[in-house]
Amino acid sequence: MNWQEKIKDTRLGLRALNGALPDTTRAFGALGAAVKQGGELDYKTKEFIALGISIAIRCEPCITLHTEALIKAGASRAEFSDVLAMAIQMGGGPSMMYAAKALECFDELSQ
Repeated sequence: MNWQEKIKDTRLGLRALNGALPDTTRAFGALGAAVKQGGELDYKTKEFIALGISIAIRCEPCITLHTEALIKAGASRAEFSDVLAMAIQMGGGPSMMYAAKALECFDELSQ
């Protein structure tokens, strides 16, 4: 599986959606920016939460984007793995399968 290609494909799809629904996607982007700024939790912690939810709801494009954000934010493989463990505990077997995908994504994108 090539996670770089998955990110590229996800971004292409989002660009097409931005073109079709510019007001909606701009508003959604503003929401994302608002929740990631300020507050009591730091950015990396918020991205870890987003990763756990991505695994639990089985959103592979979300996994790629949040993994990339976490790598850029300086997340270690050990920190990343702790979040995977919590996602598995909360989501059971299906989350374990997506946690394996997320770890594979982290390893590939970290190179």
